[in-house]
Amino acid sequence: MSALFLVIGAVFVGVAAAIHVLIFALESVLWTRPTTWKRFGLRSQQDADTVRPMAYNQGFYNAFLALGGAASLVMIASANVEREGFTLAIFVCLSMLLASIVLITSNPRLARAAATQGVAPLLALVFLVLSLTS
Repeated sequence: MSALFLVIGAVFVGVAAAIHVLIFALESVLWTRPTTWKRFGLRSQQDADTVRPMAYNQGFYNAFLALGGAASLVMIASANVEREGFTLAIFVCLSMLLASIVLITSNPRLARAAATQGVAPLLALVFLVLSLTS
C-alpha cells in the first residue's frame, strides 16, 4: 500500500467531510436566512418554509456522511483498524460521489453544486484506490 497516495486520499476524505459539514450547516442550521435559501435557488420565504423540513432532513444526511468520513480518518490512523477505516472511507466517499451524480442528473442546472459535493470524494476515491495498487 502506497503511504503517499493513502495520505493524499485521506486529505481529500477530510476535505469532503468538511464540505458536507458546511452543507449540513446551510441546510439544517442556517436555512431560515434568505442568503442561504436563495443559494439553493428558492425565490421566496414561502418556498423556503415549504422546503425547510426536507432541507433540515437532508442536512443531517450530509452531517452523517461527514461523521463517517471523520471516523474513517481516525480508523486509518490507527494501526489496529486501518483496513476497516479504509473500507469506511471508500463507502462514505462513494456515497458522496453517487449523491452528487443523483443531484446533477435530477437537475443539470445544479452542476456547480454537484461538483462542490462530488469532486473531493472522487479525488479521495482515486487516491485511495491508487494507494492499493502502488
